[in-house]
Parts: sequence; structure tokens; C-alpha cells
Amino acid sequence: MDAEAIDPTTLLRPRRSIRGISAVLLPFLENGDPDWTAFTDHVRRTVDAGLAPAVNMDTGFGNLIDDPTRLQALELTRAETDDFVAGAFVGDEPGAPFNADEYLRQMEMIESHDGVPVIFQSFGLTGHGDDAIVAGYTRLAENANAIIGFELSDVFAPFGKIYSLDVYRGLLGIPRLIGSKHSSLNRELEWQRLMMRDATRPDFRVFTGNDLAIDMVMYGSDYLLGLSTFAPDVFAKRDAAWAAGDPAFYELNDWLQYLGFLTFRPPVPAYKHSAAMFLKLRGWIDCDRTHPKSPERPDSDREILSHIVEQMAN
Repeated sequence: MDAEAIDPTTLLRPRRSIRGISAVLLPFLENGDPDWTAFTDHVRRTVDAGLAPAVNMDTGFGNLIDDPTRLQALELTRAETDDFVAGAFVGDEPGAPFNADEYLRQMEMIESHDGVPVIFQSFGLTGHGDDAIVAGYTRLAENANAIIGFELSDVFAPFGKIYSLDVYRGLLGIPRLIGSKHSSLNRELEWQRLMMRDATRPDFRVFTGNDLAIDMVMYGSDYLLGLSTFAPDVFAKRDAAWAAGDPAFYELNDWLQYLGFLTFRPPVPAYKHSAAMFLKLRGWIDCDRTHPKSPERPDSDREILSHIVEQMAN
């Protein structure tokens, strides 16, 4: 499929209802422990806004936390909603074999709490050729009610991989793989997937993970974003405006995208510190510390973030 031949105007889907999934930040206390009260409040805030929470994702430090922390996040989320997804993460090294047993263990942990597993990539899943990638997802899907795939640019994590369109076509042929998050940060690659989805399997959801192009929802993408944890209420207002044909969509989207450009600049993983600072400025959490292995932003960001908070309150 030739990206240069794509006319994105043909993909526009006005007045479409958008499925929004928001990757929930795991806040931390000054002593370095997770702030479970603030986490629960933010899950509830996300649900009240009409978005589905995604926990134990990158925004929840899914590749850095241990099983007891993952379980606590699942239990607290399930107490608030039965409509949520959660990351299934398998840590390994380059050249490692596909560790299906560990994926299935993580998936069972999520499904036992009524969540839908989001399959994080690993070196073992993506490192053994296109046919092996499709076979890996097929095996996992056969052992689940439903799963969501995940293409992750290596700017987010070293184990990330953006698949060929042949692989994507194979993924569309797995019935229990109900959607896939696309985080290449490249519009054309996502448009290609939307065109293939529309022609092949219209019920499959392409969840944009492009925090630098959140207007991909205009073209038929849904979203599973880390950016939405900053302002699930504003994302919900934006989504409702699109469904209603209300031009307020564009100004809301502009401010949210401005926030995305600022907070998802290199080093990209530091966006989680940006999120903590933003939520503290909103009065939603008391401490803007993050996981000790996660990079931080300079203190000077707070003044810019404060301006955006003020604008969004208007």
C-alpha cells in the first residue's frame, strides 16, 4: 500500500462516536511508594468522564513495577468499573525466545479481574520474523476472550517494533484480537492501517497512540493515549463535540495537542513526570514524584503547564 497515494480527506468520519481509553498515571508519594488513594481517585475521574481506564500501561510504569503492584492496580480499578484494559508486560532481552507462558500468566491476572489484556511487545514476540509474530498473537488470542495488540515505536522502549503491513493483515485475521494500539507517531502509517481495517475488518479498532497527532480520531481511529491522563474531562468534551458536529472540537483539540507537543518531547518517557506535575497543578494529586527509574522534566516546565491548566479551566 503506497502511503503517497493516500488522500486522508477520504478517511474523514464526521460525527463519529469515539471510543476513548485513557492510560492512567500511577502517582507516587514522597517516600517513593505508589499513592493508591490518588490512583483510585484518578481511575474514578476517568470513568466519570466517560473514558475507559487503561492500567499497568507505560503511563502506569508497567515495565518497571512488580506483580503485587500490578495486582493492586487491577483490584482498585475493578472496584470502580468492569470496562477497562490493562497491560500484559513480559520483560526479556534481545534474542530471547517467545515467552508465551509468561504472557498467558499476565493475561490470566488481568482477565481474572474482568479486564482486557493489552499485549506489550517484547524481544521474544517481535524478534523472530513476520510469521512468528502473527503465530505468537494467534496463540495468545486462543487463550483469551479478547486481547488488544500494541505496536510501539522504539523511541518509547527498546523492545518496540512497528510491524509490516503483511503482519498487520495477519493480525486482522485473528478474531479475538479486537483492536491494536498504534504508536509509531507517524500519520501515514496509521492511515494505512485504517484503510486496511476499513476494507478487511470494519469492527477492528485502530487505537491511536500518537500523542503528537491526537486528531487521528477524525479519520476513524479510536484512542489509547497517555496524554489523556492529563485531562480526561477535556478529552471527553472534545470527543462529544466531534460526535455532535460542534466546532468547539477544534479549539479543544488544539489546546490538548499543544499540551502533547510540550510533554511528549524527548526524552519521551519523561511525559509521565509532566503528567504528575500537571495533575498536581490541577489539584488532583498531592505529589508530582514518579517512579525512580523514570526520567524527569525541569522545574521550569511548571510555569508553562500552569498556563495550560488555566486555559483549560476557562
